[in-house]
Amino acid sequence: MKFYPLASTLILGFGILSAPALSVADGLPDLGEAAQAEFSPAMERRIGESVMLDIRRDPAWLDDPEVTSYLNRLGNRLAAQSAEARQEFEFFALRDTTLNAFAMPGGFIGVHTGLILAAASESELASVLAHEISHVTQRHLARLVNKSGQGQVTSLLALAVAILAARSSPDLAMGAAMAGQGAAIQNQLNYSRDFEREADRFGLGVLERSGFDIRGMSSFFERLQKFGRLYENNAPGYLRTHPLTTERLADMGNRIQSRPYRQVADSLEFQLVRAKLRAQDGTPRDAVTEFEARLKDRSFAGSEAAVRYGLAQAQLRERNLAAAEKQMGELRRLKAVSPMIETLAAQLRLKQGDAAGAVKILRDAQPRFPQERAIAYGLVESLLEARQPQQAIKVTEDELLNYPSDAKMHALQAQTWSLLGRRLQQHRAQAESYALLGQVPQAVEQLELAQKAGDGNFYEQSQVDSRLRELKKRLADEAKQPKLPK
Repeated sequence: MKFYPLASTLILGFGILSAPALSVADGLPDLGEAAQAEFSPAMERRIGESVMLDIRRDPAWLDDPEVTSYLNRLGNRLAAQSAEARQEFEFFALRDTTLNAFAMPGGFIGVHTGLILAAASESELASVLAHEISHVTQRHLARLVNKSGQGQVTSLLALAVAILAARSSPDLAMGAAMAGQGAAIQNQLNYSRDFEREADRFGLGVLERSGFDIRGMSSFFERLQKFGRLYENNAPGYLRTHPLTTERLADMGNRIQSRPYRQVADSLEFQLVRAKLRAQDGTPRDAVTEFEARLKDRSFAGSEAAVRYGLAQAQLRERNLAAAEKQMGELRRLKAVSPMIETLAAQLRLKQGDAAGAVKILRDAQPRFPQERAIAYGLVESLLEARQPQQAIKVTEDELLNYPSDAKMHALQAQTWSLLGRRLQQHRAQAESYALLGQVPQAVEQLELAQKAGDGNFYEQSQVDSRLRELKKRLADEAKQPKLPK
C-alpha cells in the first residue's frame, strides 16, 4: 500500500471526520459553532478531495463500478437514517486483504476488500459503515482540532500519518508517532476512544433505523477482538485504528439486549459482491477450485446463485468461457435477478467475439436497472467493440443528461469522440472527466488542446472558451485559499 505524503494525509483512520452535529455524546465537549468556525465543513471537504486525488492514483484503488455502486447504495441507505447527516457521502473500496475501514474529512469513507470478505453478514458490514458515518456526522475531526488548538495541527498530521501507516506497517506507524511527539499523540488517541464510544452509540441507532440486525455490530467487533488475541503481533488494522475495549463491547451488548431481536436476510448484491471479490483473489485456478468445492459440498451460505456467479467469474479469469457460460445457464435457471449477472453475461459475449450479443443483453437490462452505472458503461464499451460509435455517443449523451457528474462516462465519451475523429469534442469531454476528479490543471490543459483542434463550429468553440475561463478562475481562487499543511 502506498504511504501517502504529509500534504495529503489528514486521514484519521479511527474516523475523525466531518459534518455538522446536532447533539454531542456524554463526556465530550459541546463545541457548538466554534468547531465549524475553526475547522469548517468546507475546509474538511477540501482536504478530503485533496486526499482522494492521491488515493485514486494508488494501485490499491478498486475501480470497479459494481463494488462501488453497492457500497454507496448501502452507505447512503444508512446515512439517510442519521438525523445529523447534512452532507453527501462517498464510499469506495481499496484492494487490500487487511481488515480495515476508515473515514476522511469531507464524508469520504474507504473500505478494504478484506473487511468486506470478513463480514459474516450484510448487517456486520453495515455496522462498520454506520460506525464510520457516525464519526462524520458528529464532526470528530473538527472537535479534535479544536481541542488541540490550531497550533497543534502538525501533531494532528503526524497522528494521521501514524494511523494510516498502521494499515500496512506497524513499524512505520511507530516511527511516525515518535516523529510527531509521542506524548501529545497518545493524548489524542485517548481522546479518540471517547469518539469510538460515541460512534458506537450513534451507529447502533443508524443501523436499527435502516432495518439491519444491530447484533451485527457486536458480533463483528467481538470476532475482531478474538482474532487480535490469537494474532497479537498481526492484529486487524481496524483494531489498531479503532481502539476496541472491553468497556465498549459491554456497552454495545447492554444496548443491544434492550432491543427486540430482528433476523435480517442478506441481499443478493451483498453475496454477489463478495463472490466477485473472492473470485479475483489469488490465481484463477485457486479461485475456480474454491468455488467448485463449495458447489460440490453444497456450501452455499444461503445463496447458490452467488456461488455459481463467483465460479463463472473465476472461470472467466481462467479463460474457460464454455464453463463460465454453463454457470450462466445455471444462474438463468435459478432466476437470479441482478445487474451484476447481466454485466457478466455481456462480458462473456464480448470475450467470445459476440459484441452484438453483448449489446443486446445490456440494452435489454438497461430499462430494468436504469440507475446501474456498470450497465451503462458496459453498453458504451460493447457498442464501441461492435463498431457503432454513433450509437455509443448517443448513449453517453443520454446518460450525462441524467448523471452530469459521472467522470467515467465523460471519459468514455472522450474515447468515443476520438474514434469519430472529433478532436475538439474529445478534449472537451476529457476535460470534464478530469475536472470532476479534481484534476483541474489537467482539465485546463485538455481545454487548451480543444481550442487548438480546429474542427469545431463557432458554438462548440465558444463553449470551450467559456469553460476554460471558468476553470482558470477556479484555479486562481484556489491559489488564494490558505495552503493545506505540508
